[in-house]
Amino acid sequence: MKIFSFGRILFSFLFLSAAAFGQQVSGVVIDQVSGEPLSGVSVTISNTVVERSTDIEGVFVFSEGLPQGEQILTLSKNGFFSKHFPLKITSEDINLGQIPLVPNLPEMQRQTEIISLGDHELDEEQSVSNISGLLQASKDVFLNAAAFDFSPTFFRPRGYDSEYGKVLINGIEMNKIFSGRPLWSNWGGLNDVQRNQEFSNGTTPSSVSFGGPAGTTNIIMRASQYTHGGKFSYAVANRSYSGRAMGSYHSGLLASGWAYSFSVARRFAEESFVEGTIYDANSFFASVEKKINDSHSLNFTAFYTPNKRGRNSPNTQEVFELKGNSYNAYWGWQDGEIRNSRVQVVEEPVFMLNHSWTVNKALEINTGVAYQFGKIGNSRIEYGGSRLYREGTEDIFLGGGSNPDPAYYQKLPSYFLRFTDAQNFREAYLAEQEFRSFGQINWGELYLANESATVAGGNAVYALYEDRVDDRQISAASNFRYVVSSQLAITGGVDFRQLESENFASVLDLFGATSFLDVDAFSTGSKAQNDLKNPNKLVSENDIFKYHYSFDATKGGGFLQAEFNLQKIETYLAIETSATTYRRTGHFQNGNFPDNSLEESEKINFGNYGVKGGITYKLNGRNYFSTNLSGFTKPPALRNSFSNARQNNDVVLGLRSEKIMTADAGYQIRMPFLTGRITGFYGLFKDATEVSFYYADGLAGSGRDVTNAFVQEIMTGIDKRHVGVEFGLEIPVTTTLKIRSAGSIGEYMYQSNPNIYLTSDDFTEVRHMGQTFLEGYRLPGGPQRAVQVGFEYRDPAYWWISASANFFFKSFIDVAPLPRTKNFETDLDGLPLLNFDKTIAQELLQQEEFESYMLVNVVGGKSWRIKNRFLGIFASLNNILDATYKTGGYEQSRNVNYALLKADMERDKPLFGSKYWFGPGTTYYAHVYLRF
Repeated sequence: MKIFSFGRILFSFLFLSAAAFGQQVSGVVIDQVSGEPLSGVSVTISNTVVERSTDIEGVFVFSEGLPQGEQILTLSKNGFFSKHFPLKITSEDINLGQIPLVPNLPEMQRQTEIISLGDHELDEEQSVSNISGLLQASKDVFLNAAAFDFSPTFFRPRGYDSEYGKVLINGIEMNKIFSGRPLWSNWGGLNDVQRNQEFSNGTTPSSVSFGGPAGTTNIIMRASQYTHGGKFSYAVANRSYSGRAMGSYHSGLLASGWAYSFSVARRFAEESFVEGTIYDANSFFASVEKKINDSHSLNFTAFYTPNKRGRNSPNTQEVFELKGNSYNAYWGWQDGEIRNSRVQVVEEPVFMLNHSWTVNKALEINTGVAYQFGKIGNSRIEYGGSRLYREGTEDIFLGGGSNPDPAYYQKLPSYFLRFTDAQNFREAYLAEQEFRSFGQINWGELYLANESATVAGGNAVYALYEDRVDDRQISAASNFRYVVSSQLAITGGVDFRQLESENFASVLDLFGATSFLDVDAFSTGSKAQNDLKNPNKLVSENDIFKYHYSFDATKGGGFLQAEFNLQKIETYLAIETSATTYRRTGHFQNGNFPDNSLEESEKINFGNYGVKGGITYKLNGRNYFSTNLSGFTKPPALRNSFSNARQNNDVVLGLRSEKIMTADAGYQIRMPFLTGRITGFYGLFKDATEVSFYYADGLAGSGRDVTNAFVQEIMTGIDKRHVGVEFGLEIPVTTTLKIRSAGSIGEYMYQSNPNIYLTSDDFTEVRHMGQTFLEGYRLPGGPQRAVQVGFEYRDPAYWWISASANFFFKSFIDVAPLPRTKNFETDLDGLPLLNFDKTIAQELLQQEEFESYMLVNVVGGKSWRIKNRFLGIFASLNNILDATYKTGGYEQSRNVNYALLKADMERDKPLFGSKYWFGPGTTYYAHVYLRF
């Protein structure tokens, strides 16, 4: 009863604290250059939570909820400079007439560039994943630097992975349930229809989602939100693709109440900066909206962006020294054409239906439903093809080929020099010459090997196959915003997603053979069968083999948020709750796990919650102090919930939700001579889980026979800490020249010693390896410190140029956890290693820090008005000094005990040294466009 009474008193106070209402304030916003009305402009009044968006005619109207007195009216829209001017609200109506906004050509043009060039780096299947924030380009100096100049280094603001941010389209979440991350390929190439965005930095309020530490981006792709007109552009580049053509047209809201919008694009490359990385992508978008009346609007949106991209390999230092930073081991020539063995294909169309309901001037409800389906395929070469022999009642599988990877360790010079007492210099020299002059996949040899096996009555030795994921997902969300008074607004929503995901391997090419034997040639007897229901199955092209299972997942929840705005204080409070369910269903009965691979697994259920709040103190109109706090739980991603989903139903032992706590505090200044902010941040992530797969040598035996195996490494109880400061400053030297500086000084590290256990089809028991001593090691994922200094010149004749020097420090290798367990100092027989030297061990396990580096970038553009049309050009040069640098890398987990690792590291060139991704050298991007 006391809580209820307190709540009534508090609500009454918030409701009645609004100042006396004024009358109507209205105006029309136009483009200063073209004179055309601007739709979707955000119009706000200081010290209120009241916000309006201009309609298709550029009109906005405030008719209630306005405090009287001196206020500041703010107009903002992506691609335009914001406008702030004083306004005195009285009891009289105010018509502001036409209000021109000046186009921000650098922002508009650079956003096109960064989205185009960034989606390749944002492919989350690599070991290094990037920030979801390449779309977060805004007027914030730091976020602009992070989006435009820091992103090629895999820099992450605050060190947060993209799974900790939310990306929505028309209010519907697009993060994948499997990984928790957005897959940017699903809407790549749709730059011209992605400009209407609402971005919330960090855990600050969002109108469509509770959000996450890495922020919330809502891309609005409704037909009525696009200004009438069209655009065609053509770009050339040498980084992800070599060419891109794009066209779009928007009708605007017609007198009949209809609006439509279309966009098509094509991106292509035979190879880009990295050798053999083919790029073939098409993009299609259509949106149709009907404004039924002043209260209801219905919008249908569909987009389909089929794309195919060749991957690039991580390389050891030895390979880099022999072939350079553009080398890629995944491709070779076939009949005079480039053929990449590791190609990703994404074909997942999305259909959306959205309903907007303006109940009254204070309440608006937006509801949407979406359906996404299609496939993701990742190809690779299988070289374990075998032939069945029978000796009595026993099946024996013989065959298999050599690893076709041209950078395989047994083909490199170091392999022939591995023994100091028996170095084969002749073979090492020949290997070096072969690798330098060729060093690519020999597709002809694969065809020859299969032809020989077929002539001898056998099956294919080599096959090209793809790991396929066929998803079908339905999503629904409904959000509302209720303006209680000029000082109080309440936002909330509910959402639901249901996923059916089919996972299997599919044969793509048998290299001239007609069949492939679907068994595990490294096992014997019934254990060799990938599917006991169909033993010794021969498969052809397009057949399913190796593994086949499905995931079912459901996620649902809701959030409620209150925003309060007074003369000196802005504050908000939000809560959320959600429920998640995962289940695996096996379609193959695996020979190694006959009792635990077929049919349904147990259901995994998670209930989660969150709370966040923040406050901003406005000392005056130019100085602001703010702080934000959050605490919530997050379910593990589907990929980290099953220990070996390809073979069995085993759920990760001790699986639990991740606990997240974040805080930040900052100061913002808006002076005529200086604008900027500085923010300190802290994030603590507890009880995370990771599942990894690799081949390990040197497993402690404890009486067991198996000391080397392909293992699943399950690491639980992972705690991570992120702490640092980020800043952005802009100094207008003249009306046309600005000097900028931005940076982030962070420290991101493991905060605990997680637990590890191993599973494998080479041993039946779960191997508990105890703790891995990771506490104090730095987290991987790009530089933890970055600083930019640059300038921008904007000429009144609509041309501009900017340049920046960007400095990066404190990038670290991704360390292997297993060598940092007790296994490292234990012999194969389970006893302590003899001759174990703790000092040498510490040196072997010291985390590698990459060298610091500087990247210099220059960008510029120019536009012309030709009657009612606009012609523009834009160009950028990145890394003009051609610096060589590492964007990431990982330790190979092959040698997991002291003796093996010490022997390898003492070699001149380790056999299993760390693998790295290298940044590109000098790259360019240029495009020309016509707006009409």
